[in-house]
Amino acid sequence: MPKYLVQASYSVEGYRGLLKEGGTKRREALEGMIKSAGGKLEALYYAYGGDDAYLILDFPDSVSMSAVSLVVNASGVGRSKTTVLITPEEVDQAVAKSASVGYRPPEQ
Repeated sequence: MPKYLVQASYSVEGYRGLLKEGGTKRREALEGMIKSAGGKLEALYYAYGGDDAYLILDFPDSVSMSAVSLVVNASGVGRSKTTVLITPEEVDQAVAKSASVGYRPPEQ
């Protein structure tokens, strides 16, 4: 199942909700939403600095991940950035396939 890294930052309203509910209650709410879309929360870490939370998620496909991202970002309680994670084995497959791509740089 594809894995995704989500970097999230709370808005003022999001911080208020976190202060009211706490971290474990937010994790439970996220797990339920992610599960309902066919995914799994592998890890959730809170942080301070540029981003407030880091999540690693498993989803069967990008459409399911996109559905969750749309709902969360439309809520207005923060913003998120999603990165598709690639396994070492997938990199090996890409390296093997790259020889057949046939790219020619400009001016050559």
